Amino acid sequence: MLILQTERDALLKPLQTATGIVERKHTLPILANVLLESKGGKVHILATDLEIQIHTQGADNDKGDFQLTTNAKKLQDILRALPESANVQLDLEDHKLTLKAGKSRFNLQTLPPADFPTMNIGETTHTQFSLPQETLKHMISQVQYSMAVQDIRYYLNGLLMQVEGNQLRLVATDGHRLAYASTTIEAELAKQDVILPRKTVLELVKLLNQPKEAIQIELLDNQVRFQCGDTTIVSKVIDGKFPDYNRVIPLDNDKIFVINRATLLGALERSAILANEKFRGVRLQLAAGSLKITCSNSEQEEASEELEIAYAGESLEIGFNIQFLMDVLRSTSSDDIQIAFGDANRSTLFTIPNHPDFKYIVMPMRI
Repeated sequence: MLILQTERDALLKPLQTATGIVERKHTLPILANVLLESKGGKVHILATDLEIQIHTQGADNDKGDFQLTTNAKKLQDILRALPESANVQLDLEDHKLTLKAGKSRFNLQTLPPADFPTMNIGETTHTQFSLPQETLKHMISQVQYSMAVQDIRYYLNGLLMQVEGNQLRLVATDGHRLAYASTTIEAELAKQDVILPRKTVLELVKLLNQPKEAIQIELLDNQVRFQCGDTTIVSKVIDGKFPDYNRVIPLDNDKIFVINRATLLGALERSAILANEKFRGVRLQLAAGSLKITCSNSEQEEASEELEIAYAGESLEIGFNIQFLMDVLRSTSSDDIQIAFGDANRSTLFTIPNHPDFKYIVMPMRI
């Protein structure tokens, strides 16, 4: 029975939006599937891993209503391998899905849609606001690299989203460094914190591809819902207490200078070639008018760079993980960056001149 006839991209694009969260190996085999449903003349696509759920609308359909689940990766790979201009036809007969395009035919297994588990979505919206997609995408890019990866302190494996008054703040930390970004939103909200799981953050970034369009954000009971055009993401939030980021930001670092971001990044990238592969240490020597960067490894090889800077304060020698410095310089697009050092044992503050809505704090390391 013919259930859908459409262009390849009208099915592939919404499918790609939803299938990023699908786990290939799961204790529940049906979670490797995607739920395809036609109702009201529209195809709906839903995928979940029971922690996060994505629902999106796809092609128009005049062939009547249907519901099925089939393997997400195989369906996506087949559609991707077809010519861009291909017309796709789906037939469903005795729980077998047949996809036809020109003279190509693919028979796929299906599993009963009634067995497809979906998340229970909270009905009470505690907080609701919206902002341009490009603003949120920019904020996430400024902080996401500081999220922990598989840390036993599970609340660090994510991103703090905090609303208070007309401020939205995003904070990420792995215990060695912390990144903070904030923006003003058109709302007046009570203070509320949620920790978004790492996977949710990575999927959300992919979704933010219409810069001028708004994204609607709702904080529910232990869940958060993002609405972007025809696509909705619902995610569980991480239960736990995020560290108080205000206590981490050093306010009295007095060795301060401004440097061209690209110049500093280039010097670090060159030096990193000879950094110790395991410890990734870099030594910075600050003196009046100059910043010296040195990396060495266990083979007695050494790289050094010297940059002229507008600085007349005291000297300082301090060590860092070089990756932590390159991450912040790569994630921002400003021409200049301001660096404020304390002493060799205190964390260092990176900011963008005249932009108080971004801060990056990094702990030193012994070299």
